[in-house]
Amino acid sequence: MDDYTWQRRLRARRTQERRRLSLVFLLLAACIGAVVWYFFFFIRTPEYALEQIQAAITERDGEKFNHYVNAELLSSRAYDDLTVDLFAYDSELTPKTRAMFEKFYIMIKPQLAEGIENAALNRITTGSWNLPEGTDILKGRQLGIDFERFLERSQVRNTTLAKVGKVEHNGRSATADIEIIEEYTKTPFTLQLAMEQAEDGHWQVAYIKNYKAYLDKIAPLQNKDIADYIAATQDIVNDSNERFEVFQARFKRLNSSKSGHLTKQQKVNIAALIEDDIIPSLQGRQSQLDAVEVPAGAQYLAPAYGHQQKHPQPALSAVPHSFP
Repeated sequence: MDDYTWQRRLRARRTQERRRLSLVFLLLAACIGAVVWYFFFFIRTPEYALEQIQAAITERDGEKFNHYVNAELLSSRAYDDLTVDLFAYDSELTPKTRAMFEKFYIMIKPQLAEGIENAALNRITTGSWNLPEGTDILKGRQLGIDFERFLERSQVRNTTLAKVGKVEHNGRSATADIEIIEEYTKTPFTLQLAMEQAEDGHWQVAYIKNYKAYLDKIAPLQNKDIADYIAATQDIVNDSNERFEVFQARFKRLNSSKSGHLTKQQKVNIAALIEDDIIPSLQGRQSQLDAVEVPAGAQYLAPAYGHQQKHPQPALSAVPHSFP
């Protein structure tokens, strides 16, 4: 190989090596830039906060969820929108009665807002919606309301995230569009989340700007379906209530005792009433209800969809459960 050819190949090899080194440096710089962008810029954006909220739900991480959601403010603002919406479709309320109810819901706001917050956080950490238990003041009707129905009315249990839309920045505040679906009626909607930047630079969801608009869209759809379902099952309920009123009267007579103790024959008669009449009637009633098609928005009322039975109960439900 002559000297010219050797020098040419050597220059070509050196050029190739320089290109390779340049490419390595470019890739290294890109990686460093990506790391710097991620840790110093992206984690201080609303988009990152939204990603972390989704991750918290997937990972059942309540601490992470609370870091990126101002749950107290969110539940407080949602409560205000929800309680206003509660009376929006009741034309029978007089102004005086409406004012009385509004004052009542203002009085119990701390307990109910906290209850919504705790229920949502419990859903994050356990994966299920659990009702208040033990000595919780929201258990049963201690505050004069049905907390489960209140929670259902909030739509939180039957709303699912479809995708995150655009995010508009405005200094230390932002608005994020979240596309959701109300699962009962399969109604799509776009929620607008108000987001704020904390002092340490991370972002939080503060409240829902158009939550009331969401309720106003969904509530009429559900109310119509519920009304249709009640009308379709009213004859079944009325007939069964009449039948169970007769059973209740018989049950009370069979439990009558001057001494306070039931005779052996009374116990036999009570057992026969329950086994031969009450249970078959309950099963027949349920079979009739199951045969009625449930409108989409009335699924909460129907036991076939996994909720506690919400149908008007037969008169026998008032009978105590402590007989021997």
